[in-house]
Amino acid sequence: MSSAPSTVYTYAKCSTCRDAVKWLHAHDVKFTEKPIYTEPPSTAELRRMLAFQGGHVRKLFNTSGIQYRERGLAAKLPKLSEAGALALLASDGRLVKRPFVLGEEFGLVGFGRDAWAKALGR
Repeated sequence: MSSAPSTVYTYAKCSTCRDAVKWLHAHDVKFTEKPIYTEPPSTAELRRMLAFQGGHVRKLFNTSGIQYRERGLAAKLPKLSEAGALALLASDGRLVKRPFVLGEEFGLVGFGRDAWAKALGR
């Protein structure tokens, strides 16, 4: 069984985040919730998540978000260094795909019941 997540970054007005938190409570998973917009993941946390995502930095971005589109990141992202992309994410939680769950042995972005159940051993 995988360890429980240490931190879950969410946005209160996001229905997917609310569903994820309800799921965690329903499955008796202990976690610390942080507001992603005002307390975005640190560069170190983003780097850990990137490793769990196979090094695919695009998976960390909220590609359907307004800020992603307004900044033209679809075109800019391929040209950014990994460090530059992580610094950008750490500077603006609105750019980070949510919910963002970082545990000791896993990292999840977005909410998928099957993936979460597998990662959390539920």
